[in-house]
Amino acid sequence: MHRNGVTSECKRLHRPDCWRLLFVPLVFTALLGCQAAPKRTRPRVALVMKSLANDFFRTMEAGAREHQLHHAQDYELISNGIKDEQDVGKQIDLVWQMVAQGVDALVLAPADSKALVSAVKRAQAAGVVVVNIDNRLDEGVLAEKHMHVPYVGPSNLKGAALAASVVTQSLQAGDKVAIIEGIPTAANARERKAGFAQAISSAKLQVVSSQAGNWDMAKANQITAALLTAHPDLKAIFCANDTMALGAVSALRAAGRLNDVKVAGFDNIGAMSALVKRGDVAATVDQHGDQLAVFGIEYALLMLKGQAAPADKETPVTLISGASAHE
Repeated sequence: MHRNGVTSECKRLHRPDCWRLLFVPLVFTALLGCQAAPKRTRPRVALVMKSLANDFFRTMEAGAREHQLHHAQDYELISNGIKDEQDVGKQIDLVWQMVAQGVDALVLAPADSKALVSAVKRAQAAGVVVVNIDNRLDEGVLAEKHMHVPYVGPSNLKGAALAASVVTQSLQAGDKVAIIEGIPTAANARERKAGFAQAISSAKLQVVSSQAGNWDMAKANQITAALLTAHPDLKAIFCANDTMALGAVSALRAAGRLNDVKVAGFDNIGAMSALVKRGDVAATVDQHGDQLAVFGIEYALLMLKGQAAPADKETPVTLISGASAHE
């Protein structure tokens, strides 16, 4: 509205203070708009995980949130994950969203070791400190893109070999065994398969099948049921995570074979831990999921302060077998 128009309206309404009443709020609003956004005093750390339908990652998230509560003055935490471990596209979107939100650090458990590399490169290019946990990004792809991302996590090879060694001790050379793998494009799935194979080879056992269960309980259940039909003399099943091991146990129980076929898993989720204690499962491996994200977060904070070089750091695994636990 032109000033003359406002003045005329004020005269018509017999309000000599009308112009002041209109002008002051406008000036005040403009001054508010010119104020700079408050500067963050704490770094913002994003934790991007795989499937939150998996008990292991729910435990990981709970551990991270507990840590942040006790270190609220040190950092802010944004925690999220995908519904399905095979929804790689969704996880890539999450990484991009975190970059767009201006996080200072990204702690990532990639669903796919190769596909997430480009998203990580984009994050690094934006100045985000990235720490890789749980599942190692593909070293070949990283090298091709001239990237380095520190991996903070356990040796999946070592952990799988530990679990498998418990089973092989009770078997004879030539006994038939099977492996239910994770998602083949995930580095931790390949490493766990290699760890199982290492122990199987040392014990001179016969691998009659090695199939991808894609970390899924129902898929592992179907694979196990088919294995029991095809190989009625099967002696053991090595599962690359506990979720698949639970599927295998369910199929064995339904077939009345739970006492005949040994099962090994990986992760030590609550349901699996109970089965080990009961003697229904031979072994699993605890990679300390409640602390795994914390290890990554603490390392990212040190990097942000310039107190840590971007180097790999191996975290512990513990063999869970019966009542015993060994590092």
